[in-house]
Amino acid sequence: MRILHTMLRVGDLDRSLAFYQDVLGMKLIRRRDYPEGRFTLAFVGYGDESETAVLELTHNWDTKSYDLGTGYGHIAIQVDDAAKACDEARKRGGKVTREAGPMKHGTTVIAFVEDPDGYKIEFIQRKVEE
Repeated sequence: MRILHTMLRVGDLDRSLAFYQDVLGMKLIRRRDYPEGRFTLAFVGYGDESETAVLELTHNWDTKSYDLGTGYGHIAIQVDDAAKACDEARKRGGKVTREAGPMKHGTTVIAFVEDPDGYKIEFIQRKVEE
């Protein structure tokens, strides 16, 4: 067994695709419209779905925004350098909500950016092997 994908409902698919592709560097894997149901599914990620988990962006054509609720946390992405990842995201139009630094009560370096719908994405800096 393995995780295949995580689904996020998005209010503006083009805006979300621009964020995940242009700011975070993901690739559009596949996209399909379902006119009868008035929704579109777009899958993005860093690799092939047969090998890695991806994100499913679901756009319900008649819904412009969602209440994120209090149960959802964030998506985590491993990076080599969290500060550099923040700088790159900012240069590409991303919103950094927590600059790189050690996590509270720990030593792992993390940072957070926010997608256009308010979903949080955590950058976790890869630990250097000693």
